[in-house]
Amino acid sequence: MTSETPSECFVYITLPGQTEPVTAGRFALTTDRRGTPEGRFVYGRSYLERPNAVALDPIELKLAPRIYSTVALGGVFGALRDASPDYWGRRVIQRHLGNAQPGEMGYLLFSPDDRAGALGFGLNQTPPAPKRAYNQTLDLEKVQVIADAIMADEDLPVGAAADDHDQVEKLLVIGTSMGGARPKAVVEDEAGLWIAKFNRPDDTWNCARVEHAMLILARSCGLTTAESRVVGVGGRDVLLVKRFDREKTEAGYLRTRMISALTLLRAEDNYQSRDKWSYVLLAEEIRRVCAEPAQNAAELFRRMCFNALISNIDDHPRNHALIAKEANWKLSPAYDLTPAVPVSMEHRDLAMECGDAGRFANAANLLSQSARFLLEPAEATVMIETMEVQVRGTWYATARAAGVSERDCDAIARAFAYPGFLQGAT
Repeated sequence: MTSETPSECFVYITLPGQTEPVTAGRFALTTDRRGTPEGRFVYGRSYLERPNAVALDPIELKLAPRIYSTVALGGVFGALRDASPDYWGRRVIQRHLGNAQPGEMGYLLFSPDDRAGALGFGLNQTPPAPKRAYNQTLDLEKVQVIADAIMADEDLPVGAAADDHDQVEKLLVIGTSMGGARPKAVVEDEAGLWIAKFNRPDDTWNCARVEHAMLILARSCGLTTAESRVVGVGGRDVLLVKRFDREKTEAGYLRTRMISALTLLRAEDNYQSRDKWSYVLLAEEIRRVCAEPAQNAAELFRRMCFNALISNIDDHPRNHALIAKEANWKLSPAYDLTPAVPVSMEHRDLAMECGDAGRFANAANLLSQSARFLLEPAEATVMIETMEVQVRGTWYATARAAGVSERDCDAIARAFAYPGFLQGAT
């Protein structure tokens, strides 16, 4: 952390049913003599006295008049880390600061108020009024030009110099999607707020169209997913994903609390922590935290099966989350569903462990721990068999109907219901 970066900040939260934030507590991030970062958080007394106060984290930061401390995750509590910018957001902030590395406290303070979830950060005890300005869908072409320049580490294009600062500031208004390096921005239309996800020049296929198709396919398989649509911007496709952590009202936007599966598993997003990346362990945590454990555990099982059937190897814990619109937590709608085409047609893995055979994306392996998802073996078997038929039989028609080209369908064809998926299943 640089000397210019404060070591403490206030943490704000927008409470259920409200549109204006209140101060929840104070977070401090310091380093001991050995160079180990330590984070400390304490709820404010006035916040604890509120009858509608809610916890920032249902496990790690329960409502209590005590000082919480941690040396894990670089001293940043998981719920706070989830409100910190993702890879793309950090890249934009670094660009804005002249490629400086602001440190974890700096990222919390420099990122925009409209981050994922209901938290905010600042140096004043009284939280600032929420900003109301968003990119409009008609601004997307301008935003994409700036995004391309940032992605390529190039100067802003000629003609943009007059308002380049404004455009970079607009790009900072990004809500984290709980992970991801894809360029994105928040846009608004009459329906509310959307995450605009831009295609990259090095994409193997039209990712906007393909991801949109996967969300449609997932819904046909019984999953709860984020709403999405594709718009054309300057001759290119942009995926719009409706923000499920925001609800538009006449008074402003209601905000939904959100924590990643990474936080729920008390894990880090690096491979050294991969032994904690587990659907089975996540199901156990969901059963402990969610008000309707059976319903949410079954939804997670369906999501795990779907990821296996589309060869989604990007199903890491940042791409799963819990949300709480009111007091109770539940699994968020599915997002970031993307197929991959590994070489092997016999053995494919997920990013998270899913059964007795580890990460093996195989029906028998998925069934091996189905009881931990509160499912009877016969019930889980029917889920898998029905979904396998649905994915294998409809992915192509779904993709074509979503505007995926014939060429791109050929490119992703090997992702779906690969031969090894049913190997060993009874």
